Amino acid sequence: LTAAHCISSSRTYRVYLGKHKLKEEENGSVAIATGKIIVHRCWNSFTIRPIKLESAVTPSYTPTCLPADGHVLPHSSPCYVTGWVCLYTNGPLADILQQALLPVVDYATCSRSDWWWCNGDSGGPLNCTSSNGAWEVHGIVSFVFTRVSAYIDWSSKVSVLY
Repeated sequence: LTAAHCISSSRTYRVYLGKHKLKEEENGSVAIATGKIIVHRCWNSFTIRPIKLESAVTPSYTPTCLPADGHVLPHSSPCYVTGWVCLYTNGPLADILQQALLPVVDYATCSRSDWWWCNGDSGGPLNCTSSNGAWEVHGIVSFVFTRVSAYIDWSSKVSVLY
């Protein structure tokens, strides 16, 4: 999953699994070519874009889970945003994967330009733990966050088609 504005269906991409250092070859990390890039029928730059991989993910990688359809996180739930962000304005991307604790807040707070935005975050996940301790992707960084649970039904339907 990524943000719709981060990817074009006319380009070729690779998804890296197990990657921690952006510019180094790492034991255990693999690159997988992307297959079908799925576009939502009501596409806009803030919506979600699932990406089908060309090959299966091996059991040595554990995919994150998705939340229940329509689930809304309670205020102050502890979540983490991750990515290779720019460490300062107009600077280069970080070489090491960054993460930050980001508790859930209301839309008015989240949409303030001075609240948390880090250049280079777009398309990255907002991961939170479920009640059983499993990690779930609850958001995709865009202008604010695309709420993944709002697209579970659609995502399930299109994944069967591809």
